[in-house]
Amino acid sequence: MREARVTITDSSSLQWQALKWAMTQPTHTGTFVASLTNNGIAYPNDPFPNRLFVGAKRVISFSEASQETTIITADGVRRSAGPDVFEALYEAHRQQASFLVGYFSYDLKNQLEKLNSRHPNRLGFPDAYFVEPAWVIDISPINGSSQEITVRGDGDVRAVLAAILAFRKPVSGVFRSDESAMPAIQCRVTPDAYLDTVRQIQQLIRDGDVYELNYCIEFFLEKARLDPLRTYQALTDRSPMPFSSFLRLDNRYVLGASPERFLRKTGSRILSQPIKGTIRRGQTAEEDAELRSQLFHSEKERAENLMIVDLVRNDLARSAETGSVRVEELFGIYGFRQVYQMISTVSATLRSDVSWADSIRNAFPMGSMTGAPKIRAMERIDQLEASRRGVYSGAIGYITPDGDFEFNVVIRSLLYDADQAYASFSVGSAITYDADPDQEWAECLLKASAIREVLEQTALAG
Repeated sequence: MREARVTITDSSSLQWQALKWAMTQPTHTGTFVASLTNNGIAYPNDPFPNRLFVGAKRVISFSEASQETTIITADGVRRSAGPDVFEALYEAHRQQASFLVGYFSYDLKNQLEKLNSRHPNRLGFPDAYFVEPAWVIDISPINGSSQEITVRGDGDVRAVLAAILAFRKPVSGVFRSDESAMPAIQCRVTPDAYLDTVRQIQQLIRDGDVYELNYCIEFFLEKARLDPLRTYQALTDRSPMPFSSFLRLDNRYVLGASPERFLRKTGSRILSQPIKGTIRRGQTAEEDAELRSQLFHSEKERAENLMIVDLVRNDLARSAETGSVRVEELFGIYGFRQVYQMISTVSATLRSDVSWADSIRNAFPMGSMTGAPKIRAMERIDQLEASRRGVYSGAIGYITPDGDFEFNVVIRSLLYDADQAYASFSVGSAITYDADPDQEWAECLLKASAIREVLEQTALAG
């Protein structure tokens, strides 16, 4: 892989310039862009790098409808790789060690356990999609006014670098110019239905069916003509997060502002950082400090967090050396622009007989988005929720040529199918036996507020 790099001063817009350039680069396998961004936010054990993946030399895709993983090679040849997408990814990486970038959707649960998804796939995303990118572009800050941009790939890296630095193209408003008004944002669940479902979950908990269940609801827009890149930029400005992501698969997009890490592998160390516990930020320094303290001392939030930490410990233990699983931090409180979050950190040493792909399989989907016990919680989720989750509450990230990886949790994210003009974003919370249904509804609205405000305010601004 060739490499070219240069240091740029006055480079505040370099990341967006590179991403705008990437959006103009189609390949024989279709247009693919993945941008992972930390927004300069410090995070324990480091956040996403500022890394851009462009083009597709190979595509590995799984569809539940066909129960088949397909691989499209650099010469356009399509072949079947069997039903196991984790094994297919591992074999593709073993045969040609390279970066692989993409996502696992939540509904891969059906491949891992005897589960089903009764709701339709309205957005049409494959259940898993990874590519070997043509170009890997890193943008790293050097100091307050300079950044280093590095381009890696098998072609003319200097020409690509020059094209990025020369690229100039304005971005339009969030809604395309042929739309005079934003369509109404709808919720697939009414407030009364939400409250009834929470009370139903609490009865299941009292009956001993589950201990905790993450219940999610979908907001959606029909006839939504969005400018995906401008929408993502507005979301990032409104809600900068350490695991932000922009994903383009031809005319389908994921615009993500995630604060949560799913799983990271560095050498033989694997690490997960589940989030359970949310409270708004204050309007004054005094109120902010009071709310932070309130979250830290909340018995309910601590109980939610601890249950998921125990679940994650068990998930990591499936891949770990005996005795190596440890809780590095319990109930850490971290501030973001709109909310405080309670984050715990669990790590382990990977056994030598467990592949990187199996370590992901053994922990997926993440416990923070299911509940406990995990399999029973997922069965109840499909019965109780009104929408298929799809990419939401799955994981976006990348695998390195060395077999290390980094994946986020797909939350606080807008999913968009431009061909159908359909946009969707979901939010949820952990329901426990002592949860207050009205407070859980308010927490969902708080989590949805950033995306709603981006869509509503930017549309009004024209």
